[in-house]
Amino acid sequence: MIETSCPGRPTLLSPWRRRCQWGVTLLLLLIPWFRVNGNSLLRIDIPNLSLYFFGQTLRIEELYLILLFSLLLTLGFLLTTMILGRVWCGWLCPQTTLSDLAEWFATRLGLQKKNLLKEQPIQKIALQIVYLFLAFLVSANLLWYFIEPWDFFAKLVTGQLHYASCISLLLVTLVIYLDLALIRRLMCSDFCPYGRLQTTLADQATLTLHLPPVELHRCIKCGSCVRVCPMGIDIRSGYQIECINCGRCLDACRQVMAKRNQPGLIKYTFGTAGEGHRALLNLRTLLLSLATLVMIVVLIFAVYQRPSASLKISVSHTAANRIIKDGSRATFFNAWINNRSTQKASYRIEARQTDNGNPLVIKGQTKELQLEAGENLRIDFVLVTPVPKDKLEVEFILMNQTDDELAITGAYIK
Repeated sequence: MIETSCPGRPTLLSPWRRRCQWGVTLLLLLIPWFRVNGNSLLRIDIPNLSLYFFGQTLRIEELYLILLFSLLLTLGFLLTTMILGRVWCGWLCPQTTLSDLAEWFATRLGLQKKNLLKEQPIQKIALQIVYLFLAFLVSANLLWYFIEPWDFFAKLVTGQLHYASCISLLLVTLVIYLDLALIRRLMCSDFCPYGRLQTTLADQATLTLHLPPVELHRCIKCGSCVRVCPMGIDIRSGYQIECINCGRCLDACRQVMAKRNQPGLIKYTFGTAGEGHRALLNLRTLLLSLATLVMIVVLIFAVYQRPSASLKISVSHTAANRIIKDGSRATFFNAWINNRSTQKASYRIEARQTDNGNPLVIKGQTKELQLEAGENLRIDFVLVTPVPKDKLEVEFILMNQTDDELAITGAYIK
């Protein structure tokens, strides 16, 4: 553990914590603005039932990939919590960042918690405007993961934003505003379930911020650690569920003790037994790490081994089947083709009888279908078949320019 860089000048963690908070905040704000292959870096497209994920376009029929990704996030969450404890809460959580921002703006406006009601009305109004702006920004940022930012602002200004989006924007803005104005740290101490869950996952290897009992004799009872704690707890009383591992008390103690040419008393350690990094070599951590690694490999394999294109077929409900002059049956179909690759591609659709493989005639534009990377195309065509006695099973094949069969979809004609 790093204590001091030189006598009288302690190494503080607060600059690093602020960098982490700003890094995560900027990442969440900027991700929706970046595009790969003409689509958002990360966005859920509800009208097209698609998920744009770092250059990959996942359709609704590929829901299993989203489930695999969700399982990976769950395992990663459990592993991170088991190893790092509540460092997420103190260093990376958006709730903590928003609370820090709210308190920073209040301080800059000269508003103090203890005598807030005695301050000038103009300052209180300005603070509420700041809270409202932050709430709107958070709410808009959430919608950017469903609506592209440029489209969002264009539709918002012209009044063309969908009513469901407008309601979501207003509701989330209201919730975030009430959080900033009334709740803030109470969310972490009383309402957030993560702190309670973390206590069930913590073991002797979990990273913990604490004051070791062997250091208590050096404590001068200055109270600096208590005054700077955003959760209002006393770390000298031992581990407490409300602690978010932000490290403010650690910095305060280092600064006070540096004046006495002594290292700080409060430390981050893996477990409270002083085993250090060796504490991570336990069965629970190793098994969960292995499970997470296996899930990463499975997800990567599933994403990159999936077909480069997909084909969906359905009988048209707007056009009736009919018998043509030569006695054959004409059946109208709708088809949806999705180019899952990262390059422009050309496709064609062919048809054959399932039982004997005999080719069937397709009428319509089913050849030289040009699709951009990630594009989804609907086409309508007519399939000409003999009139079946009972029902005829057929197969539709999606092929590329090199005659590779990319997708096969079956259908019945009665």
